[in-house]
Amino acid sequence: MTTQLTKLEPETDIVSLLDQMKDFFQGERELYGDELYLDFDPNLLKMGAGERLRYRLEQAYEPYRNCQRCGLARQRTRIVFGSGEPGVKLMLIGEAPGYHEDQAGLPFVGSAGQLLDKILQAIQLTRKDVFITNVVKCRPPDNRDPLPEECQACFPLLKQQLEIIQPQCILLLGRIAAGVVLQNDAAIVNLRGRVYEAFGAKVVVTYHPAALLRNPELKRATWEDVQMFQKLYR
Repeated sequence: MTTQLTKLEPETDIVSLLDQMKDFFQGERELYGDELYLDFDPNLLKMGAGERLRYRLEQAYEPYRNCQRCGLARQRTRIVFGSGEPGVKLMLIGEAPGYHEDQAGLPFVGSAGQLLDKILQAIQLTRKDVFITNVVKCRPPDNRDPLPEECQACFPLLKQQLEIIQPQCILLLGRIAAGVVLQNDAAIVNLRGRVYEAFGAKVVVTYHPAALLRNPELKRATWEDVQMFQKLYR
């Protein structure tokens, strides 16, 4: 572990610097608890808690900007990192980007995304209240399910997102997301209906919005799941 120290000029206002340090460590405690990170950019001292969170997410994304860790890199248009406001405590994790997400570089912007917006609205949430991402950040060909090796290649980035955001509640959308986050390959029908714990968060599993478009009969079960999710964060 290394520590970078800021060189103080003679005219530095020590009182102001101490106030900045106090604000920094208070913000770090709010975001990360009692664990202290000493390897940081001194510029973080000048940022608010939300700014620092966004900065850490950007830093996590940087090594993956031109990622070639799996074969999906050969045909992607854009990496779909995720979207959300800094400081949110709710996280939604899907499976992989589709065509529209690949084009826009944002998660859940196609027809499944429109349905997801309606689901969030039904439990008094908007996209500003959640961070949304996928297990896999690049679109699989023909929207097939991500392969295990593709999930494995992207997992370090997903893990960093979870560690930075530190969500209190997570909603897993679909079998692939549930399998990766919970390390459980059971079918959705066997996973839904209960609360799990993973990465320090309460976790609920439900069907992917795309599955609801194919099979509207799943909407009732999904509504029960998101109501359970709503009770957790309230």
